[in-house]
Amino acid sequence: MFSPPPSWTQQLPKPDVLRIRQATDRQQVLTKPPGSLGQLEQLAIQLSGLQVMDQPTVDPIQITVFAGDHGVCEEGVSAFPQEVTAQMIANFAGGGAAISVLAKQLGASLEVVNLGTVGDVPVLAGVRNESIAPATANLAITMAMTEDQAYAALTSGDAVAERAANAGCRLFIGGDMGIGNTTSAAAMACALLNEAPQQLVGPGTGLDTAGVSHKSTVVGRALERHGDNMDPLAVLASLGGFEIAGLTGAILGCAARGIPVLVDGFIVSVAALLGMRQQPGLRDWLLFAHRSAEPGHARVLEAMNANPLLDLGMRLGEGSGAAVAVPLLRAACALHNNMASFSDAGVSNKNATS
Repeated sequence: MFSPPPSWTQQLPKPDVLRIRQATDRQQVLTKPPGSLGQLEQLAIQLSGLQVMDQPTVDPIQITVFAGDHGVCEEGVSAFPQEVTAQMIANFAGGGAAISVLAKQLGASLEVVNLGTVGDVPVLAGVRNESIAPATANLAITMAMTEDQAYAALTSGDAVAERAANAGCRLFIGGDMGIGNTTSAAAMACALLNEAPQQLVGPGTGLDTAGVSHKSTVVGRALERHGDNMDPLAVLASLGGFEIAGLTGAILGCAARGIPVLVDGFIVSVAALLGMRQQPGLRDWLLFAHRSAEPGHARVLEAMNANPLLDLGMRLGEGSGAAVAVPLLRAACALHNNMASFSDAGVSNKNATS
C-alpha cells in the first residue's frame, strides 16, 4: 500500500514574522506614499517572509504540467476527444503550447508529468511518464481512484516539489492537462464547499448551454454517489483526477520545502483548496495569479480568501494564467529591493518638518 508524502500529514513551515515586519517597515520609507503600489507591496512583503530574505526574488521558476485522462468522459462531458491529452503532451514537449511559449519567454524550467493517458505517449524530452492507469474510473458511477492510486499521484507531485527544491527553485507554478478535468474539479469543489452543481459547473473546453446542463447532471450523479464525506482524501479518490492529485502533492510539497506557489486557474485552485482542507497552513504559501472565466473559480477563490492579480477572461489551464502574472511578481520584487528610501534620496516624506 502506498503511503502519503510527509507534506500530507506534517505541519507546514510558517512565514518568518521578523522578515515580514522588516519588509513592511521598508515599504513605509520608500519614495512613495505608503500603500500607493497596492498589491505589489503586499506581494513583496509576503515573499520576503516566505523566502526569509531581505531581497525577495521569484527566480528561478519551475513550471510543471500534470496530465491525466478521466473516465467520466464516457458521459460526453467534453467538447474534445480524450486523445487530445496525449497529443497536447507532445505539443508541450515540442514547444507549441501556450505554456511552452510563456515558459521560454520567462526563462522558466518546464516539465510535463504524465500520470496516465488513454493515448500513447512516446519518450519525449521534458516529459516524465509516470502512468498510474490509462485514465481514472468514471466518477459518475464509481470512485475515480483507489486510495493507492490517489497516494501514488500525490507522491509523484511531491517528487516534483523535491526536484524543484534541489534545483534552487524560488517560485512554483503548476499546470494541468486532461480532457474532462473541469468535470472532476467541479465535482470536488461542490463536495468541499457543499455547493450545487448548477453553481459551479461551466463550459470547460467549450460546451454549449445544453452541454453544460448535461455536465451538471453528471456531476450531480457523482455527488449523490459520493455522499457528504468531506475528508480530503475521500473527496480526491472519489471525485478527483490523477493530475489534480499530482498538483495537490506538488503544492503541499513545495510549501513543505519553503517554495511559494503561484496558483493558476480553476483546476489548480481546486487542488490548492483540497490541500488547504488537509493542511490549513498551506494558505500562507499561496499567491493567486488570475480569475478564470470558468464559473466555479470565483467561488473557489472566495473559499480561500484569495484576491488574484489578473482578470483577463482566461480559461486555458496549463499554468498559462500564472505564467502571465509572473512579470508582476518580478516587478514587485524589483521595486521593493531597488527603490530608494526617503533618506537615501534626500526626499522629504510626509512626516518631515519644514
